[in-house]
Amino acid sequence: MPIHVLNYERRSFLKLAGAVALFPLADLQAETSQNVDADLVYLLNDTHIGEKHPPDSPVPTHLRQVVNELLLRSTEPAAVLINGDLALLDGQPGDYRHLQKLLNPLFEAGIETHLTLGNHDNREAFYNILTEQKPEHPLVESRHLSVVETRHANFFLLDSLQKTMVTQGTIGNEQLEWLTRTLDEKRDKAAIIVAHHNPRLGGDPLHFPGGLIDSQELWNVLGPRSWVKAYIHGHIHDRGYASHEGIHILNTPATSYVANPDKSTTGFTMASLTAGGVTLTTRTSDPAHPWNGETKTLTWRN
Repeated sequence: MPIHVLNYERRSFLKLAGAVALFPLADLQAETSQNVDADLVYLLNDTHIGEKHPPDSPVPTHLRQVVNELLLRSTEPAAVLINGDLALLDGQPGDYRHLQKLLNPLFEAGIETHLTLGNHDNREAFYNILTEQKPEHPLVESRHLSVVETRHANFFLLDSLQKTMVTQGTIGNEQLEWLTRTLDEKRDKAAIIVAHHNPRLGGDPLHFPGGLIDSQELWNVLGPRSWVKAYIHGHIHDRGYASHEGIHILNTPATSYVANPDKSTTGFTMASLTAGGVTLTTRTSDPAHPWNGETKTLTWRN
């Protein structure tokens, strides 16, 4: 069962092993002194990596920026969550090969990195290339999902991919049944739901038609469970904060591109968790953008 309890001692060992291979012993202290912030999670989505981008395309560069920042930070996040639309258009194998190359430095550094799927992804091609992502025993047949446990919150990573190149998403009855059971088993800390598609609840109704078809069915599960605190999505290629029935709905920026650069921008989000809430820091691909470094602190419902 893919329940991921983050193991910081193992990561330190991997970093030390890598450092021994790459650097003289005299340099090891500097190279292995990085600490893991057990309360920090990086949130990315809509990477849209393709096998071949035009030479001047900024899309792969944006993902490289995030990876480079992670590797250069003196403190690492507990986990990196990349929330769907990993591939450029329709989930070609070459897209995932390129994505794997871009993410390999994170994998090799032992940084916990977890992926979900969106409407531009293809499960079969994804599993064929990123073979380590395929569970031996799926929690739900034909769905890619898992739970990532951190100190203050459990992240429930869902699969909202209905069909490749179909804009709308679904959770489906079988995944909802699994989620209901697993939420009830893990009520000791905040539950945060992560899925690519936006719900058709809260937020801007302009985006509801392309969102999650069974949003109400999902909220029938989430709403009554007071330990569910937030729902994180991408899909819209914008940033926004909303709520429904006390559950925060967080629309995080796309890493790849936006429809209207005058209204939004690309980047990622740093989520710093506490027992009572989260502080979200926006990091933008353009360091001069007004959003860069902006923070918003949210308090969990009781």
